Amino acid sequence: MSIIRLYTGDDGQSHIEELDLASHPELEELHNAEGIVFRQSEAGRFSDWHNAPRRQYVITLSGEVEIGLGDGSVHRFGPGHVTLAEDLTGQGHTTRSVGDAPRVSATVPIID
Repeated sequence: MSIIRLYTGDDGQSHIEELDLASHPELEELHNAEGIVFRQSEAGRFSDWHNAPRRQYVITLSGEVEIGLGDGSVHRFGPGHVTLAEDLTGQGHTTRSVGDAPRVSATVPIID
């Protein structure tokens, strides 16, 4: 399982930090959530620069996604990948559904 944290750095850019359960035991604790939303994005769908609308988990159930950052890097993730989206300010990131199949994801907004 792959978990990343997408966050805004002091430079106003979105960055990615890989998380694992061994060094982040808080991930194994119960989180308060508002609900869950399922989405399907056709292959090739592109979302230009945007921020996460709130702290949320985005879980890729099927298909693949590319997340683009301001430094020009592109990160590709497939089924089972979890993003903790926390880049609420700054330039944000891009997303693109890639591959031959639609991407199906589940979004779980976090209540602080």
